[in-house]
Amino acid sequence: MDRQELRRAWDAVADDYASTRRADGEDAALIDELLEGLPEAATVLDVGCGDGMRTLANLAGVDRIGLDLSSRQLELAAENVPEAHLIQGEMTRLPLAANAVDAITAYHAVFHVPQTEHPAVYGEFARVLRPGGRLLATVGSSRYETTRHDWLGSGQSMFFSTPGRRRTRSSLEAAGFAIIWERVVDDPLGSSVPFVLAEYRGQ
Repeated sequence: MDRQELRRAWDAVADDYASTRRADGEDAALIDELLEGLPEAATVLDVGCGDGMRTLANLAGVDRIGLDLSSRQLELAAENVPEAHLIQGEMTRLPLAANAVDAITAYHAVFHVPQTEHPAVYGEFARVLRPGGRLLATVGSSRYETTRHDWLGSGQSMFFSTPGRRRTRSSLEAAGFAIIWERVVDDPLGSSVPFVLAEYRGQ
């Protein structure tokens, strides 16, 4: 799928997808650990923010920026988290200045980009993070690249791609990140998914 096809697919499934996910859960609880290590008046970028209920809504006490490819997802996020600043854009070319944010969350987001572009994504994360900034992200557990048809019974196709945990870790380290921890947690769709918490230490 090209990026325009992916954008149209997300626009089409946004409402149904939102209805399957909750604002609480084991993966949402990881945000508390992220927030504990941030300075006062921190700014957090949520990449692939969707309808806002998975991550933006749980980022209490910080300035929130939500980025998504889908205009429909951003409409839902504006309703759910009206105080957040919302941007439509690509994670491979973040529309933010360098050193603009203190942390990034990327839940179920990076693996909608071809695995060959994952290093560029992590490079963009590093560019917009301030030194010592943190990244909390879902990563793939194995290497694959596939298009799932009739995803979630929506009639839409959805693209997924990941180089696997070892190559993901290498890409993060090459971008200047140090892994603080890796964990597998349950998400609201009933899957067990790996997450990493990493700190940007520069190159």
